[in-house]
Amino acid sequence: MLAELRLENYAVIDNVAIEFAPGLNLLTGETGAGKSILIDALGLLLGEKASSDVIRTGAERAVVAAVFESDGAAARAIEGILETNGLDAENGSLILRREIAPGGKGRVFINNQPAIVAVLKQIAPHLAVIHAQNESIVNFDAAARQDLLDAYAGVELKDVSAAYDRWKQIRGRIAELEQDEQDRMRLLDLWNFQSREIEEARLRAGEDEQLESEKRVLANAEKIYGAAINAFDLLYEGNASTSSSLRAAQKHLEELARYEPKFQEAHSALDSARISVEDVGATLRDYAGGIQASPERLAEIEERLALLDRLKRKYGPTLDQAIAFGEDTRRKLSEMENKDQVLLELRAMLAVAGGEYRKAARAVSRKRSEAGRKLEKLVEAEINDLAMRASFRIAVEENDDEAHWTSSGINQVVYLISTNTGEAMRPLEQIASGGELSRVMLALKASVEAGKGSVARAASPASKAAQRTLVFDEIDTGIGGRAAEAVGKKLKALAKGNQVLCVTHLPQIATFADHHYLIEKRESGGRAKTSVRQITGEERTEEVARMLSGAKLTETSRKHAEQMIKANG
Repeated sequence: MLAELRLENYAVIDNVAIEFAPGLNLLTGETGAGKSILIDALGLLLGEKASSDVIRTGAERAVVAAVFESDGAAARAIEGILETNGLDAENGSLILRREIAPGGKGRVFINNQPAIVAVLKQIAPHLAVIHAQNESIVNFDAAARQDLLDAYAGVELKDVSAAYDRWKQIRGRIAELEQDEQDRMRLLDLWNFQSREIEEARLRAGEDEQLESEKRVLANAEKIYGAAINAFDLLYEGNASTSSSLRAAQKHLEELARYEPKFQEAHSALDSARISVEDVGATLRDYAGGIQASPERLAEIEERLALLDRLKRKYGPTLDQAIAFGEDTRRKLSEMENKDQVLLELRAMLAVAGGEYRKAARAVSRKRSEAGRKLEKLVEAEINDLAMRASFRIAVEENDDEAHWTSSGINQVVYLISTNTGEAMRPLEQIASGGELSRVMLALKASVEAGKGSVARAASPASKAAQRTLVFDEIDTGIGGRAAEAVGKKLKALAKGNQVLCVTHLPQIATFADHHYLIEKRESGGRAKTSVRQITGEERTEEVARMLSGAKLTETSRKHAEQMIKANG
């Protein structure tokens, strides 16, 4: 749940902090007041791309921060992601902060620890999902339709994806071997050259690091020898060496211990220290004796490192990767030399891999078909609750042709709808009415979210479904009257199991709010400034009345607003 959202120097907002609560949180205000700015800012904390255009004029940076509270499976999933990325988790709370600087640069902090945008994207699905005005239709391609059904069905694509990758890899190796003769000869020449070049270099893992270390010693032999000998003299060899001083101190302590036994322990400690010092001195002496300034060996090392660097640039970027590249090239040469036999083996492997893929893909396809039949009934009921008379179907088409295989399976999911009696079913994305689009997408989202809850309860009856923050940015576009009231009821119902944030311009929807926030833009000191505050009582009645009648409030609109709030509260 989103507990708090804070913005500093963001667009027309100077400094705003908003505390949200469970249930239905509605944001209203006049056109241009900055309602959608809050949603855009929240999107940045979920990993969306940042732009320096959002920095308030005259400010050095914009800051967006939020506090989320989570428990159960969502909290465990977030903790796992944070741990994987070397970040500490807080008990039940997650503090996100993003700073946007000029030039598109910025910083990310999670629980006050430096992080990257990629981590925000990983945890975002466990926190919130934003449904902007018509965005779901604009981006409602084949992948999005399938993802929505998979989210409802709880489909896992790990097995299908792994089987597809294995099949595709084998098919690629076969394609390499089956290239036409001219291409094959070019490849053979290239692979022979690469293999010979790597083989002649006789690369050894870790050789570059070892040589770099030896080079540092040889290049600084005089300094290193001087440091070792000087340290040896101070510790052991010199007249005033540490070892001599410790021996002298020991004699005094030995005399003292004759009269005061408690100094025997100190005498033993000095003896141990002296032995350690003399050991270090001996090590330094032996090390210094082994140092030899050899310009010839240094030149030899530099020449070898230059060769290794060249091979790493061509086949690396690391030495281990260059060695692996050589091994892979030798394998491909061997396969090409034994082409016919290898092709037989690879085709047999391809048949097995294809069979495994079909098995995994068909299992997913069956699950999608079963879920589609259930989801279409739920969505149709939801649509008709939203003041529409529509028929809705989900077609899960299956294409087992290899040309249509993908890492997500063999299906194409099509959502079909007829919004008028007697009309043919048409793909959802071809619907023209903005009001119908908004209601259908709300019905879809509500059904999928409800389905996730039922899947979670079926998996663990004792556990409650994970709640998220669902954000709707003017999803009520193009509707009014009875349809608007139906949308308000649907949002209210959806808010019973999730925290819902909704930007709306319709008074019918605003009256269903559990928590109502007013967004206002005023001029102060010659600059526009947006503020956000929660309104209740008379203020809320006046805001709904304004939405009903416009800028000029009337007693009739006030009374109407009071009645609507009382009826829908």
